[in-house]
Amino acid sequence: MTTKVYYGSPLQARIGAEETLPAKLDLILEKLHLRDRVKGETVVIKMHTGNNMIYSTIHPVFVRRVVKAVREGGGKPFVADINLDAAGAEERGYSSETLGCPVYPGGGPDERYFYTHKRKFKGMEEWKVAGQIQDASFLINFAHVKGHPTCGFGAAFKNLALGCMVGETRSLIHDTCHYDRYWFAEKCPDEQTRQQIIASCPVGALVSDRDDPRELHLHIEPCTQCGLCLKVAPPGSLKIDAVNFHVFQEACAISTSITLSTFAPGKAVHLSLATHMTPVCDCFGFTGMPILPDAGVFGSDDIVAIDQAALDVIARSSLIVEHVPASLRRWVYEKGHPFQRLHGPLKDPYKVVEYGEALGLGSRKYDLIDVLPVDLNAEPSRWFIPAS
Repeated sequence: MTTKVYYGSPLQARIGAEETLPAKLDLILEKLHLRDRVKGETVVIKMHTGNNMIYSTIHPVFVRRVVKAVREGGGKPFVADINLDAAGAEERGYSSETLGCPVYPGGGPDERYFYTHKRKFKGMEEWKVAGQIQDASFLINFAHVKGHPTCGFGAAFKNLALGCMVGETRSLIHDTCHYDRYWFAEKCPDEQTRQQIIASCPVGALVSDRDDPRELHLHIEPCTQCGLCLKVAPPGSLKIDAVNFHVFQEACAISTSITLSTFAPGKAVHLSLATHMTPVCDCFGFTGMPILPDAGVFGSDDIVAIDQAALDVIARSSLIVEHVPASLRRWVYEKGHPFQRLHGPLKDPYKVVEYGEALGLGSRKYDLIDVLPVDLNAEPSRWFIPAS
């Protein structure tokens, strides 16, 4: 089945506010009939407010327009994020004064308010959905598109998968990367060889296990899958295997499906803003230079289609290599999706939509509908700064 993804390009034909991304977001909200759908609803706007000194998260100008639309439709909106980030959100411009609605920690200030869902996967048995999110009757998933060191990229899926769960579950989702064995100590009993394997990693991704020095621990995030460690390790002692990289995205798809299952059909919309895309997740708490040109704003009722569309649009662009941090620049691959080129071939950003589609969360086939196509033949516009 083909679903609709509404899209606003970052490009303008004329100099004017009506062709900017906030104005195109307004058009997307109209296409999604948001005002008609939220009357009497308690609407959670799930977004990432970031932490520390980050400034590349979704600007309050965009969030306020969504809040305004919800209020005009008769809904009761609030913004939710994890407790650590919601607690200091006002330091980055997110407050009831700037947004027009309150900002709450989804699981309460100490993340003790949650609902437990049972689902077995790679050692996980329980998934704890933040109580404020599950209590809402309508969900607006407002994601910032960016790179991610664990899976290549994060957007609509990851915003729900990690952001709607309490800390205990978030940690377990990350730990799934280590469920399948990649180190076989019995095939490398020599301590000196183990230290040589650790030293061979140019990014420090391999370390001695903190509980058993005979074991090695692979930090998935910095690993670029360069393979230098495999040249030192005895045959069969170490694997750099796709399963340990893809499993995080499968866990994210499962987590997302659990959260979405708590909302009635038709009670969720997804928005993604692809601006100032940096190499890593917004949870790192800082903003570096954008490593890709802005790709625009997206909206859909289909979470699979919106992430697929964002990835496809971004794939048409090239990495701004000179903006990539020097420590990563030497490992940029020549082929693959731009996010894959940055973080390594096994961090395929399309895996999450593949898993999501398999779970029945949506379709990878979509129609991309530009809400305000750029008129390349537009007449020059007259513009000036009006006197007060």
